[in-house]
Amino acid sequence: MKNICKKIISIIIIVIILTSTNISIAVTQSDIDKQKNEQTQINSQIDEAEEKQKEIEEKKTETMKQVENISSQIDSYETQIDDLNSQIADANTKIKEAEDNLVKNEEEYKKQEDLFKQRMVTMYEAGETSYLDFLLTSSSLTDFISNYYLVSQLAEMDTQLLEKIEKQKEEIEKSKKEIEESKQKLTTAKASKESVTSQLKVAKSEKNTYVAQLSEQEKELEQKIQELKQANARIANEIKVAEEKYKKQLEELQKNASKNNSSSSTGGTTGGASGFLSRPVSAGAITAQAYYSGGQFHGAIDYGVSVGTPVYAAADGVVMSTANLTTSYGTYVVIRHANGLQTYYCHGTAGSISVTPGETVKKGQKVMLSGNSGNSTGPHLHFEVRKSPYSYNGYATAYGQDSRVNPLAYM
Repeated sequence: MKNICKKIISIIIIVIILTSTNISIAVTQSDIDKQKNEQTQINSQIDEAEEKQKEIEEKKTETMKQVENISSQIDSYETQIDDLNSQIADANTKIKEAEDNLVKNEEEYKKQEDLFKQRMVTMYEAGETSYLDFLLTSSSLTDFISNYYLVSQLAEMDTQLLEKIEKQKEEIEKSKKEIEESKQKLTTAKASKESVTSQLKVAKSEKNTYVAQLSEQEKELEQKIQELKQANARIANEIKVAEEKYKKQLEELQKNASKNNSSSSTGGTTGGASGFLSRPVSAGAITAQAYYSGGQFHGAIDYGVSVGTPVYAAADGVVMSTANLTTSYGTYVVIRHANGLQTYYCHGTAGSISVTPGETVKKGQKVMLSGNSGNSTGPHLHFEVRKSPYSYNGYATAYGQDSRVNPLAYM
């Protein structure tokens, strides 16, 4: 901008000088002073324009920071809502269980109460005859012992019946208390969710206002971040389900890794140390590491390889997720390894994935073909490594601000 303005000014000055020369060969000192004043004014205007431009650029940067801050708030609100949804689901489950127990205990209590009433009626109808009277009517010692045994059994049954009734009363009261407590938690969680949802709505509206003020380049960046966040949310949900679904495979993987470690003279093949992961492609130079050329945090390694290049598992593991997206990661594969690391292989050729979720793969096994799918500026393999809890922060500016780790530290 500054250079262009200076060129324009220079042309104007040359034109003025040439015009002046054509009109009059002799240029007075007054004319020179006047031109100098005009040039000074123009330079002042240029400086003013540049300062204004600088302010605008700084304002844009501040706007982007506002977008990032609000996005962090939105993430926090969404996390709170997820937690509250879990609390609500848990409270509803507990209420259902407690209500089922209450019905069961009340039925049992009724049964025991009826039995006790029948027993009391029978004793009343028998008159004032006591257990002692019953024993004294025995005709012989054998009869006495037999009657004594019967009396003991009856007395024990009466005691047990009373204990059961008392226990059922306690269970009923306990179930009622649990229902009330769960209902209170449910009410609180619902109220909290309503409050957080309202805050989320305000934050999203505020963010939209700031996003509208961004430059086209910044809007493009923001869209890319949102696409990646959505893709990562989807992957996180898939992996959460996969952890339970493929529990046996993961346990077997860990078991085999432990066996290999104990029998290895070098040891530590799953400790996460250097050498654990191999290159996911046999050729191709690294074209991007932690940061892009523009300074934006990348958090992965890009291998510059042509479309159709075989991509291999960097270590033994269990496939947790695969998909063919048209945005963000495009065609990708996620593998969990015995040391808890997860490797991401992204931007592959659509339809080229050769493994399935739940499958146990070996180090060096082909998982897909590289490509240029999703949010990609050219054919390459995006290779990402994460550790637990495998979170993703689209606004991270360095390793350690989410779960991504430097792949080179493990290769």
